[in-house]
Amino acid sequence: MTDFLDEKRREINDRLTELKPLIDEYSRLEAAAKALAGLGGGAATTAAAAPARRGPGRPRGSRTRRTATTRRAATSPATATATTAAPRRRAGRRKGSGTRSAQALSFVTGQPGITIPELAAKMGIKQNYLYRVLPALEQEKKIKKSGRGWHPQA
Repeated sequence: MTDFLDEKRREINDRLTELKPLIDEYSRLEAAAKALAGLGGGAATTAAAAPARRGPGRPRGSRTRRTATTRRAATSPATATATTAAPRRRAGRRKGSGTRSAQALSFVTGQPGITIPELAAKMGIKQNYLYRVLPALEQEKKIKKSGRGWHPQA
């Protein structure tokens, strides 16, 4: 009986010695996964760790917040003139501070006839951004397009 117990103890100790490096690796990988999950996680996070995703529709808490006066103004034409609601912002992209457009304008005045790919390379940004900025500057009558190049407005 003691021979049997000694043999089993030896087998268990051998197996523990064999599994020890794998347990250490598991602990290191688990710590790395927790650290990466704390960095804003992306595709690397598991579905169990990520919060449940809602279906289509408005996100929770995004109800339109209308006051009673604006609700009344919207329903009855008589009170619509008496109470004036604050103008609502148009949906879409917010207007920026104009630093990129000022930078683009300075490059266009410095090098008339510059194209969007050249301008993007000089500014270190993507071209598609300039396809939105430069027409806005053209509407403000600061630059004009001639062919493929952009020129300062005289």
